[in-house]
Amino acid sequence: MERSLAGKDEAEERLRSDEEEEEEEEGEEGWDDWCSDGDDAGGWLLCLFCSTRFDANSSLLEHCAAEHRFDFHRIVKELGLDFYGCIKLINFVRSKVAENKCWSCGQAFSSKTELCSHLHALENYRIEGKVPWKDDVYLKPFMEDDSLLHSLSMDDEEDEECGTSVERGQCSAGDGVLAEPLGNKLSTLPEGNGSDISARFEQECTIGSRQGEDRASLAHETNDSQLKVARASVNAKAIKTVDDNYFGSYSSFGIHREMLGDKVRTDAYRDAILGNPSLLSGAAVLDVGCGTGILSLFAAKAGASRVVAVDGSAKMASVATQVAKNNGLLHDENVKREQKQGAQVINVVHTKAEELIQKILVPQNGFDVLVSEWMGYCLLYESMLSSVLYARDHFLKPGGAILPDTATILGAGFGKGGTSLPFWENVYGFDMSCIGKEVTSTSARFPVVDVVASQDIVTETAVLHSFDLATMKESEMDFTASFELRLSESGTVVPGVTWCYGIVLWFDTGFTDRFCKEKPVVLSTSPFSTPTHWSQTIFTFEEPIAMVKEESTLGSSASVGTDGCPATMLKSRISIVRAFEHRSIDISVETTAFSSDGRKRSWPIQIFNL
Repeated sequence: MERSLAGKDEAEERLRSDEEEEEEEEGEEGWDDWCSDGDDAGGWLLCLFCSTRFDANSSLLEHCAAEHRFDFHRIVKELGLDFYGCIKLINFVRSKVAENKCWSCGQAFSSKTELCSHLHALENYRIEGKVPWKDDVYLKPFMEDDSLLHSLSMDDEEDEECGTSVERGQCSAGDGVLAEPLGNKLSTLPEGNGSDISARFEQECTIGSRQGEDRASLAHETNDSQLKVARASVNAKAIKTVDDNYFGSYSSFGIHREMLGDKVRTDAYRDAILGNPSLLSGAAVLDVGCGTGILSLFAAKAGASRVVAVDGSAKMASVATQVAKNNGLLHDENVKREQKQGAQVINVVHTKAEELIQKILVPQNGFDVLVSEWMGYCLLYESMLSSVLYARDHFLKPGGAILPDTATILGAGFGKGGTSLPFWENVYGFDMSCIGKEVTSTSARFPVVDVVASQDIVTETAVLHSFDLATMKESEMDFTASFELRLSESGTVVPGVTWCYGIVLWFDTGFTDRFCKEKPVVLSTSPFSTPTHWSQTIFTFEEPIAMVKEESTLGSSASVGTDGCPATMLKSRISIVRAFEHRSIDISVETTAFSSDGRKRSWPIQIFNL
């Protein structure tokens, strides 16, 4: 990745320079130094509070005690923290510092400089009652590949863990409360270099699980805690693997060619950004998942004063940097403001949005506009929305604009033309419908991403769910929607029985007049609009359902939804939730057909994974 790498001395000098110029540049605090910690800056262990790096954890912890009044060893000793408690403490502190909050008192600050000054003034601190890092969520590394966490296991070759006074055979749940011993082997550290934390977790869990079922309740609670540790570590590894594959897939130029060539998509973003000068002119913009950097280029062209483009793919971050440079829009921190030419405002950072604060110094909630093209198939596939919401909560100013700011999932029933059956029924004059039936049967178990022609939509459109990106919570990404489908009144359905073969979903995103006052824009992936690279997502029924507009003959003994007793209405319930596998989604479809005489028929729930 092409970006400036700052060493330890340079970072410290830059920090001192910031403090001297703070009064002169109140309006620009934190923005004049777009410095990256970089992967090669100093040692491999990053300080908990500043950008200084060290080669050994002993040096790092001494620095934290001397410079930031954070005496790790004293805290561990006084609270009796074990290995897991140490892990929780470090992740807790890193999470608070990322929010510019004091780990001890919780006070929030507008910059890391103010936070560090506050820490310097903390001569004494004492935690009373329940420690704030008790929650098992802090077992998961806050910073990816945090070398400090790995170094803790490397140094545990003696009897005590993390410098604590816990005796052999004792253990705790990480909050300083001792549990009953599970046996001598529990506190005996595994042989080897210990560089793999998850291996250590798994070994200790295995040891604990062999102690029998007659232990005290506290011992069982500790064992449960250890299992959670192991699972958290294994899950973190699985997530990292999926993320690596995900970002790696976007290193191919083919997918970027497809997205850039999608005029519906790219024109919508261009019009929203360039068509609303009152929003973009002079604004600080954050582009999450920048790819080639096209949205950042639009923002710079629209007059943004600062643009930070973030991408998790190292290759695409490098490409976006070169693209911005070739177009004279790349920010160069070594060039003074008065020497800059044109709109040299783009800074590209290789990182995930959740880890941006670990890469560059940015003011908390310092961006005016957050822009991202985060949508996946069926809107929520790839789960990039969670990263956008994280960036909104941590980096966007209160009341700042998010583009797009709304998203809606819609659906309708489709007919035979939405399947592959017509193709197989006539292949160069030969009947291969037996293949088509097998393909359709397979489609009833797996979602299909394809374009459905508007004439193949046989029911009215239903709105499943709407998201307000400015206010929604991450948990709202999981939802269940109930809706009714009746045959369309548009004239595309011929008189008589119409067969509905399944439900097709698509989405619209809005750049509404809440933020885009001069030119609101709607990006639609509807079958009734110009096709996009998202196409639509097709969920095929196990068997087609016969439907009619008018009332059917009363007194029929045929099953509802068949030719003998067509349905006049379908009730469907669809749930979309984030799957156990990171970045995937699970979709369940429940369908019930109702006839005109009030009878109904339900089909088994269909489960799809995307």
